[in-house]
Parts: sequence; C-alpha cells; structure tokens
Amino acid sequence: MYNTPIIRSIVTPLCKFSLKIAGWKLQGQPPSAAKYVLIAVPHTSNWDFPISLAMAFVYGFDMHWMGKDSLFKGWRGPIMRWMGGIPIIRSSSNNVVEQTIEKFNESEQLVIAVPPEGTRSKVDKWKTGFYYIALGAKIPIALAFLDYANKTGGFLSTFEPTGDAETDIAQIRTLYSGISGKYSSQCDI
Repeated sequence: MYNTPIIRSIVTPLCKFSLKIAGWKLQGQPPSAAKYVLIAVPHTSNWDFPISLAMAFVYGFDMHWMGKDSLFKGWRGPIMRWMGGIPIIRSSSNNVVEQTIEKFNESEQLVIAVPPEGTRSKVDKWKTGFYYIALGAKIPIALAFLDYANKTGGFLSTFEPTGDAETDIAQIRTLYSGISGKYSSQCDI
C-alpha cells in the first residue's frame, strides 16, 4: 500500500491533515536502517492501528505488521495483506520467530511492527518474540509510541539487542515510562 504511487501521493497529505486536525504531533525519527523490528507501546485500543498507519505514511516508510489470523478471514484478508498485514496464528506454536527472521534475511528492506504486549489487554509481562526476531536477524528495534495523554506519537530511539533478553527488555520498558495509552488503566509499563 505504501509503495503504490497514486495512493501514496493522495494518502500522505490526507494523513498529515487528519493527524493535525485530531491534534496529534510527531516526535523523533524512524531508524535509517533498511531493516528493523518496530515495537509500538502501549497497545490498548483499536485506534492505535489507523493512527500508526497514518504516521507510517507521514514518516514515509513501508510498515508491515503482525495481527491475529481472524483479521485475515474472508473479504478482509486481501485488504489486510495489502495494508502490510502478516497473519499470526496465536493458538499454535508455529515458529513465528524463525519464519520472521528468515523473511528479514531474505529482504533488502523490511519493517515489521510487533506489539510486545501481544494484545490490547493489560499484561504483566511482554511477549519476547520481537526481541528474538531482532536478535536472530541482527537488526535493531525501533521504539515507537502513541501517547494519548499528550497526543504525541513517533519514535523514542533505536535499541540494539545484546543477547541478555531480561535486562534489555527491562531497559526498553523503562524508556516508555510516562507514556499513556488510550486506556491507560490497561497498560502497565
């Protein structure tokens, strides 16, 4: 979707206008790397999706995203895939991490958004797939955010995984301190 010339030339200004009218401001810049895992925290609302897509258009990068397989059923499937969606079957262990690492290794340029919470509900512990994808593919993790309290979204920084998942993820979580999701009672960062 992002690389369709007519779509990009029409949708990018529309996204800029829509974000401005809604009061959203952008902060930071996406990584300059051709490949990275993008995490967006916190994830508490369905509104996170269209706002994130709009920001990807404004920032000018081609974002792919992982979503539960039920989003890809029926007529929605082709649309969701065109929008960058990658279906994930959450009920089975199907080597998603290994498959995603392989996809990164085969690609010259690829950005995949992975929600560390794995759901819009409150979780005590993040899923670690995003971390092991980045570590295995030897790519950075872009720390993206949507702060509904301040109507600001964008990028905090880029994180290079060291291999110490527990320490690295704890450090990443501290960088999100003070950022509020749409339903802040559902996030615990």
